[in-house]
Amino acid sequence: QVQLVESGGGLVQPGGSLRLSCAASVSILSINTVGWFRQAPGKQRRLVAAITSGQITNYADSVKGRFTISRDSAENAVSLQMDSLGPEDTAVYYCNTGDLRGSGYYWSNYWGQGTQVTVSS
Repeated sequence: QVQLVESGGGLVQPGGSLRLSCAASVSILSINTVGWFRQAPGKQRRLVAAITSGQITNYADSVKGRFTISRDSAENAVSLQMDSLGPEDTAVYYCNTGDLRGSGYYWSNYWGQGTQVTVSS
């Protein structure tokens, strides 16, 4: 299976920024789609942003205009740049691999430990 390692989380003040990284055990060019998810306490895990090998991106409405997903070939990783963070963004963030087929995403059943993002004063 493809192994992904999330990093870059931490404590940030409201209005601040963080850049998360999802490092892959295989070339990111061989992965059709990488998605960033987040799960807040007591909430479902939800897709935040996704990027395909063809550079097609998609964002949840809640983060659109604030978050940017991109591929970093030098680090063999997919990044999530998060700006204008607010307390509502506090969650454990995960990345996963999948495929974009038609209008839907199909994700791997394997999840890592994620990285904690806390937005607080």
